Amino acid sequence: MSTSVKQDLATEIIENQPAFEVAHDSRTLALEQFKKLGLPSAKHEEYRFTPITRHLEKNFSWTNNNSESTLSSISEFLIPQLDANVVVLVNGRFNALHSKIVSLESEVTITTLSEAFRKEHPAVKEYFNKNLQTETDAFAALNSAGWQEGIFIHVQENTTVSKPIFIIQINDGSQSPVITQTRILGVLEKGSSISIIEKSDTVGDQVAFHNFAEEWIIKEDAHLEYCKIQNDAGKVCQVSNSVILQSSNSKLNTFTLTLDGQLIRNNLHILIDGENCESHFYGLYLLTGSTHADNHTVVDHRKPNSFSNEMYKGIMDGNSKGVFNGKIYVRPHAQKTNAFQSNRNIIVSDTATVNTKPQLEIWADDVKCSHGCTSGQLDEEALFYLRSRGISETNAKAMLLYAFAAEVLEPIQNETLKAYLDNLIAERLHKNF
Repeated sequence: MSTSVKQDLATEIIENQPAFEVAHDSRTLALEQFKKLGLPSAKHEEYRFTPITRHLEKNFSWTNNNSESTLSSISEFLIPQLDANVVVLVNGRFNALHSKIVSLESEVTITTLSEAFRKEHPAVKEYFNKNLQTETDAFAALNSAGWQEGIFIHVQENTTVSKPIFIIQINDGSQSPVITQTRILGVLEKGSSISIIEKSDTVGDQVAFHNFAEEWIIKEDAHLEYCKIQNDAGKVCQVSNSVILQSSNSKLNTFTLTLDGQLIRNNLHILIDGENCESHFYGLYLLTGSTHADNHTVVDHRKPNSFSNEMYKGIMDGNSKGVFNGKIYVRPHAQKTNAFQSNRNIIVSDTATVNTKPQLEIWADDVKCSHGCTSGQLDEEALFYLRSRGISETNAKAMLLYAFAAEVLEPIQNETLKAYLDNLIAERLHKNF
């Protein structure tokens, strides 16, 4: 793609977005960065196995998108029995009708990002767009140039948010193809704690492109529980850029479940910029049909005496394609770092594929680090053992796959959420034993 074509396409994309709620210098800079970068080609190393540009060029026109939503109910997108504060965005905009704040401490702020800009909230001025990789990732730059209302969450010092915040992002393609650019900024002040659940869904028969970016700031002694659910039955191409910055003595637990969608790309970038941090990252992708899911993770240890543990698992069936690229950086000053990474995959069908690439780059000498990946089929000996006990082949395979997948759910503390995720996994694996 030539430079002139890249610039023309970038300008067309931005000019055909709805009017901006907020004019900000970062938009201008991001637009210039996007024009310079262009959408990634097949030769781009970070997108070598995920042809997003070809998919977008084939399926999208950048004009006449984002008609008004006619959504009347969100009941089908809720998690049964989950007691949570519900924040709903429809086509990138906050929807007050369907959102429901059931219980929120006075020390917690949830508002649109555009409103936080207008009120010149200090945390927005200090942290917005400071860590997102807009200079190297075209989709991060595109989001920074074209986001609409967005959501801003601020938790004051020593505040524990008693109920989870459930963010539902809905792409309504009932009337026409939809292009959504969602933005979230969350700031957890010193000693605070919060649980965030994110879920994306698409309605309607039209195609959808969801370009999502979020920044989370976890200050000293703060704790973030974060769960992302991607079980989208719609015709959606989703790119997610999530950046989390940790300060000293903070704790982070993340879980990403990917089940459905045409093409999914998750970029998770963790900046461990403090001592005595504890970080856990779990991911599970259960793919079937022609779903393509790509998880790119970066764990960047910048300070000494911190611990990170990453475990991603995948089960590929049908014509699905899975990609995992996990990087761990240990900077020269990050002595006494413990960092571990594991990626394990089971390929169920002959036509499914997986590409995995774990990476370590270490510039410190007093560390404990390891990484590894496996890709294969079900254990024949274990399958034979179950069959010899009178279990049918179908149930035996389901039992083995379920045991493989369910391990990543163990760290989830919310029992209602855990049961919901367990049920999604069981349904996907046809567990009936």
